[in-house]
Amino acid sequence: MFENLSERLEKSFKILKGEGKITEINVAETLKDVRKALLDADVNYKVAKSFTDEVKQKALGQNVLKAVRPSQMMVKIVHDELAALMGGQATDINIKPNPAVILISGLQGSGKTTFSGKLAHFLKTKKGRSVLLAACDVYRPAAIEQLRITSSQVEAEFYSEEDNKNPVKIAQNAIKYAQTKGFNVVIIDTAGRLAIDEQMMTEIAAIKSAVKPSETLFVVDSMTGQDAVNTAKEFNERLNFDGVVLTKLDGDTRGGAAISIRSVVNKPIKFISSGEKPETLDIFHPERMSDRILGMGDIVSFVEKAQEQFDENEARKLQAKLRKNQFNFNDFYKQIQQVKKMGNIKDLMSMIPKIGKMVKDVDIDDNAFKATEAIIMSMTPKEREQPSIIDTGRRKRIAAGSGTNINEVNKLMKQFEEMRKMMKTMTNQEKMQQMMKQRR
Repeated sequence: MFENLSERLEKSFKILKGEGKITEINVAETLKDVRKALLDADVNYKVAKSFTDEVKQKALGQNVLKAVRPSQMMVKIVHDELAALMGGQATDINIKPNPAVILISGLQGSGKTTFSGKLAHFLKTKKGRSVLLAACDVYRPAAIEQLRITSSQVEAEFYSEEDNKNPVKIAQNAIKYAQTKGFNVVIIDTAGRLAIDEQMMTEIAAIKSAVKPSETLFVVDSMTGQDAVNTAKEFNERLNFDGVVLTKLDGDTRGGAAISIRSVVNKPIKFISSGEKPETLDIFHPERMSDRILGMGDIVSFVEKAQEQFDENEARKLQAKLRKNQFNFNDFYKQIQQVKKMGNIKDLMSMIPKIGKMVKDVDIDDNAFKATEAIIMSMTPKEREQPSIIDTGRRKRIAAGSGTNINEVNKLMKQFEEMRKMMKTMTNQEKMQQMMKQRR
């Protein structure tokens, strides 16, 4: 997401390069380009105009320090204004009282059911809550079964009444069930339509009135651009929802919905979602998103994702193995599984400053580890434990067993040895630094 917008904004800032100071003329020229970039990204016209007017006012009021170039100052102002436009700071989800009721709304195809499962996973793993998922879409074929499968994947309790066609009653009964069974949170997945209609809006409003949710979330497909903002506005007028969820951010989207929606409906974006895996749900941080839009990466989110998969005991064991040069293919396989749990590979790389620009045109398959995993799993337990015994004959057998060729096996063996040396060097340097500190 945002790749085209990032490129366009970068070109806009180049207008100020070489300029000694910010003037009304060069600011006007730069912001004309910025406004075009925002409109091309499907940002609401009024929002784009208001945004550039605000940036212009801030830019002309700045006394640029000699150490700071005008282009750098403009990037800083645009960054701060973008973050403010998208809400300024992250907004937490309300999960009180007990059980908290979360009502999920949105059009059909926006990703409501998938998001419901991801939210259940988020609340279980990060908030320590027990969650009940209630199926209240009584119209779409297979909707109940989809939520049942989703619930199973995230290990959350599932509630449905397949013979009951009254979604209001189902929602009320689900809450009663949660109260008797001691669940902390009830997530109500409701029906969507291909377009907004009166029946749909009346029904979702009736459910909200009956269950009085702690939180009503509007799920929107970010790939629909400005249409998403218009739909959010209509839903908000009827439902007065508490927050927005942007799904499918890994798709080929121009990003206008993320930038416009907060300003138009005056409700915070609470979550962003990409991919199908339960782990690919993130709290929306406006500042971090602003970093990404301006090509600065999002190293904080990257580190957070890494820490979620970090096991302190395993790390200590791994460090001990590295010191003794005992890092083997079992350890390597574990590291691959941890990286995979962090989410979409290309999306992760885009969070690292300067790397995102390098990989934007590179097709990075999420199944990139499959061949490596197949090669490792074709090794015997002894070979995984003692890589040094893997000679030419064993490599041929491993290649045949993994459906790869000898060149691929040789390449992996070489990469593994190089990585082992590098990790041992890094560990030894860390040890040396600690020893030097102790001597001081």
